[in-house]
Amino acid sequence: MGAIERVLPFVRKPSRYIGHEFNAVEKDWQDAELTVALVFPDMYEIGMSHHGLQILYHILNSHKPFLADRAYAPDIDMEQELRDAGLPLFGLESRRPLGEFDVIGITLPFELCYTNILTVLDLGGIPLRAADRGSSHPLVLGGGSGSFNPEPVAEFFDAILLGDGEEAVVEIAELLRRAKGEGAARGEVLRRLAGVAGVYVPSFFEPRYREDGQLLEIRPLLPGYDRVRRRIVSDLAATPGPFPPLVPLAKIIHDRLGVEIARGCTRGCRFCQAGIIYRPVRERPPALVEEIARLGIDSAGFEELALLSLSTGDYDCLPRLLGRLMDLFVDSHVSVSMPSMRVGTLSEEIMAQIRRVRKTGFTIAPEAGTDRLRRVLNKGITEEDLLETCRAAFSLGWKLMKLYFMFGLPTETEEDVAAIADLAKRALREGRYPAQINVSVATFVPKPHTPFQWEPQISVEEGFARIDLLKKLLPRKGCRLKWHDPRQSFLEGVFSRGDRRLATVIEEAWRNGARFDGWSEHFKLNTWLAAGTACGIDLAGYLRRRGLSEILPWSHLDPGVDDGFIRDELARSVEESYTPDCRVHGCQKCGVCDFKSVQPVVFRKGDFTAQTGTAPAPAATAPASSHYHYRITYSRLDDARFFGHLELLQVFFQAFRRTGLTLHFSQGFNPTPKVSFSPALPVGTESLAEYMDVDLTGPLRDPASVILGLNQTLPAGFAVREISVAPGAGKRTPAKVVTGYRIEIGEELLTPDRRQMLGQFLRCTEYPMTMQRKGRGRQVDIRGPVIEISEQGGNAFLLVLRSEQGKAGVKPMELFAEVLGLSPREAMLARVCKLWWREGE
Repeated sequence: MGAIERVLPFVRKPSRYIGHEFNAVEKDWQDAELTVALVFPDMYEIGMSHHGLQILYHILNSHKPFLADRAYAPDIDMEQELRDAGLPLFGLESRRPLGEFDVIGITLPFELCYTNILTVLDLGGIPLRAADRGSSHPLVLGGGSGSFNPEPVAEFFDAILLGDGEEAVVEIAELLRRAKGEGAARGEVLRRLAGVAGVYVPSFFEPRYREDGQLLEIRPLLPGYDRVRRRIVSDLAATPGPFPPLVPLAKIIHDRLGVEIARGCTRGCRFCQAGIIYRPVRERPPALVEEIARLGIDSAGFEELALLSLSTGDYDCLPRLLGRLMDLFVDSHVSVSMPSMRVGTLSEEIMAQIRRVRKTGFTIAPEAGTDRLRRVLNKGITEEDLLETCRAAFSLGWKLMKLYFMFGLPTETEEDVAAIADLAKRALREGRYPAQINVSVATFVPKPHTPFQWEPQISVEEGFARIDLLKKLLPRKGCRLKWHDPRQSFLEGVFSRGDRRLATVIEEAWRNGARFDGWSEHFKLNTWLAAGTACGIDLAGYLRRRGLSEILPWSHLDPGVDDGFIRDELARSVEESYTPDCRVHGCQKCGVCDFKSVQPVVFRKGDFTAQTGTAPAPAATAPASSHYHYRITYSRLDDARFFGHLELLQVFFQAFRRTGLTLHFSQGFNPTPKVSFSPALPVGTESLAEYMDVDLTGPLRDPASVILGLNQTLPAGFAVREISVAPGAGKRTPAKVVTGYRIEIGEELLTPDRRQMLGQFLRCTEYPMTMQRKGRGRQVDIRGPVIEISEQGGNAFLLVLRSEQGKAGVKPMELFAEVLGLSPREAMLARVCKLWWREGE
């Protein structure tokens, strides 16, 4: 058993750490001229849902000299197991320690993951501060939306990319490959990186402060390098998406194929940082979107396709594109969702298409409760727009609408907060019982580079007061209130507009146990307040109003939008003046476009017909009454033993889609394939004798080719062994079963005393044991079910057990642990393999 495998039995969801995702790239380490570990500083479920990391992963691996691997922040239990075992954090594909890579590329997705960055570096054996690293350590690079004020973590990074990475990542990797070959010193490498457009090297800037802590200046230390401008990809049609898509093996937050249809937004909401840092709008041609979607679903096997954009409804070709996609996927039960729909763009035509497979939920964001406050925000929507959207959704059969609001917005009054409840009530009246409105609220956090970057953020106490008001005003029936913890928003606000002095606070809090601050179950504000006190820094001071003439910590980082435009937008917010959408009302002179290399790219409805022609014909299917039942027998060995039962279902459902097997589906809100699996195995148990019964829409003409196809698409460790006609109805799950297991126990554990205990057990006629099931103890005779225990040589045993449906059974290692007196950890390290089963007498 390898070193990593020795810790996996002791952690929750070991499938997070084993790799083997379908479409993952495995290269020869020795052939690579530059090795890169792409790290997402949060758990696997979040990181595997991140579109940008997958794009960079495939771009780098498409170039022969580069090897890109992945890593994610380990959960608390895995971190402890690695530390206890003295093992480093590793790349999923290569299983190499992070410290052996040439480059560690860390995504900066949001502020509350900062302590996870330190966990990753420390477990990788890499000094936390860039200044403490030498020639033997990897370069630590950053990027992502959080890079537009990375100052709180700047001292942990050697360099950070601002903006789009598709083109820049290749330039950076090629520069580092050449520098490695030349044996260039670390300082020289950083100077070269500073010459790449969009790359920020924090060590070449020195912030200076007044005695009261206010920033005095940001002094450039490298001649000619005094401001870093964002990198912009001008044409999405020329950049690849994450293809072929990585297919997770564990259940993740967004378990779907994401297709980016546009980048950037033209709406100009004054609170929205993404609307600034992703300008201008650049759409993908609808023909290309359709092609990416088709190829992605075919190669991945997802059951959901998500059209990604900051405002998907603004894509002019959407109604026609959506119709074509639904025609393409409806018979295979692949749904299409649009996670970001703006009020007024969610038309009845779009809703009618979405409901053809399953009613994926709608979240719409009025942001504020009154039209007045929405004018301050430049939302450009009215209360009637919202009500009309709810009216249409309820009329088409939706029962649930989700509304998102912020509180603590500039110029907000108590009446504005109360209006959130009034608006939710009006929306609820547009539906009929049992219609439901979920109201989600969060504290407004002023973000850098937005018109509200100078505004103050309300305190934690003020945030909870607004939540209490809404609890009082919202009806208990039909409306459900959810809120983001104002304490987490407090810390987000501190980091959002923080400076480099916070690096010491982050390190102090991390050393005192701060982890996964974006997860409410792990977040502890007191840890952060204590860290601030220990470092002599008042965290609440970062939430104050900033002066318009004040030097801001991010003043040397240029998002491409003119500072004058941002200041004018702040003034227009006070006037409640509307800034039109440049998509339809012409250029608003924000400064990001030069109309040569950078300009808006949009497609109109007429462009769609010209590029794509007629819609695809729906796939032919067998009559609904045709049912063909087969039994698929398979094995799961090695790393495949670490999948839970629900993960196992997902693995096979996706494999069926990839190989073109068409199954019957259940009826109802969320149709699922008609598949019946053999009884679930404990996580960590191998098997040579698992099966499932499937209900296909047509007969299998060549089962051998189906076996070959499935085995080519299943993850490592799974293997289909046989396909046969399934037993008749009522015979699929025998009432009595006899099962044979091979059990290997650590040789050092099989002492003479324990072998004697096993012999005594076999001589008994009864052996009572108290087993825990669902939190309750139950006494069971574990000798009766045992037909045979025999040594198979060395430290291996054959165990033959009898079980009966409806009666309490004993798991193989429960039995051995009880009989031999093994500790829980000793028992979990044993290797158990189900060899065969047969119907019992």
